[in-house]
Parts: sequence; C-alpha cells; structure tokens
Amino acid sequence: QVQVVESGGGVVQPGGSLRLSCAASRSIFSFYVMGWYRQLPGKQRELVASITSDGRTNYGDSVEGRFTISRENDKRTVHVQMSSLKTEDTAVYYCNLRITTMRGTDDYWGQGTQVTVSS
Repeated sequence: QVQVVESGGGVVQPGGSLRLSCAASRSIFSFYVMGWYRQLPGKQRELVASITSDGRTNYGDSVEGRFTISRENDKRTVHVQMSSLKTEDTAVYYCNLRITTMRGTDDYWGQGTQVTVSS
C-alpha cells in the first residue's frame, strides 16, 4: 500500500501563484505516473499535470504554459507550480499516483485540497 500526502492550496487573487506538493509514503520501483487532477463542481475530474517515472510530463490543455510540474530527486515528491491563476482554476485538486506492475495498475488518490482564485 502507498499513501499520497498533499500540501499547498489555499486562496489567491487572479494572476497570482500557488504551489501544490504531493509525496508518496514510500519509494516506487515500478513504472508510475504521478500528478494532479482537479474537479470543478458538477464536472468530471480532469488532468492538471503529471510526470512519469522516466520524467515525461503531460499537461491539461487549460493549464499548459501556466503550470509546471517538477519532481524531487527522491522521485517520491512532485510539485506543481501554478502561475497566472484564473478564477476558473478554482477547484478541488487531487494528487494521483498510478503504479503499473506485472499484476496490473493501481491508483492511489489524495484527499484533495481546495484552490480558490478570487479577488
């Protein structure tokens, strides 16, 4: 079992910046994708940004160019730096860790952290 622990989030004005962090409870030795999703009220959860165990990154269309995902050298912790925030970025943000082994794929989710962009 793996736990993912989120930190960051809060309230920021439009145009401001925030950083979200997510840490896995142990090192992962299989292929994995780690990143952030967000869910707006009444909508499906959508990708914000992710990074694979071999360093490939992927971004949601609505955040590309404004958000940057990075990873600590321990490869257990990822950060997403959110800049030029807009009111429509307001959502609950969830960390996800997807591990793929020969047995299959397992998803681990954080509890979510609220990001509110408001003047």
